[in-house]
Amino acid sequence: MEIIKHILFTFLISFFSFYSYAQIKPVQGIVFDKDTNQRIGKVFIKNEKTKENTFNNLRGEFDLNVALGDMVVTTKEGFFTDTIRYTGQQVLMIYLKRSSIYIPEVNVVARRSPEEVLKQRQEDFSKAFKLADPGSIFSVGPTGAGLSIGSIYNMLSREGKNARRLTSLIRQEYEENVIDSKFTPDLVSNLTGLSGQKLNNFMRNYRPTYYFVSVASPYELSAYIRSKYEIFKLNPNLRFLPTLPDINLEVNN
Repeated sequence: MEIIKHILFTFLISFFSFYSYAQIKPVQGIVFDKDTNQRIGKVFIKNEKTKENTFNNLRGEFDLNVALGDMVVTTKEGFFTDTIRYTGQQVLMIYLKRSSIYIPEVNVVARRSPEEVLKQRQEDFSKAFKLADPGSIFSVGPTGAGLSIGSIYNMLSREGKNARRLTSLIRQEYEENVIDSKFTPDLVSNLTGLSGQKLNNFMRNYRPTYYFVSVASPYELSAYIRSKYEIFKLNPNLRFLPTLPDINLEVNN
């Protein structure tokens, strides 16, 4: 009789184990930053019961086989480990709390700042900058106020005009460098998850103006990128036509 009970008990355990295993199914999930609601990539996700594990992608998405009651553990450096129970959700929405104060990631590279580049240009082309800025056209001498011949010459001479063109190009270079220093591929990729050609398309189509980046706070710049990304998702392959350059035509009499 004891043998029969033992066999029956073993059969029931095996049956329920098989039944439980048969209920395992693949479920999709997304991991978010609890403070910013931004998606988090490269998070380690593990089914504590089956020991199956995976990493999510840069969009924060993942697939994991789970059954009712399974505990899903998520781990990422800089965040507190989180555990949730699968209770039949269509999508596992996981929100991780940062273990430290949020500071946007900054990649330090050996490159000069826009101000350093501009200063170097001013030193290399000091003569052009002097010619481009004629100063006051009035001068004060021993006999009183009069017109400054040197300033008038700088304004009207071909050399002065060429100097103003050169300094204008240097100014444009400085403004583009300022934009590049703040509107970086790393920042855009971290906020949107874009990479490769799609990242290049976004950077080209939604490049902000110098005036905006010079006055915008980091939060405002991040908000700008996120808002443009919502538009970008509607047509990620769209390529805007480049802006036509301004052409200064001079007529020599």
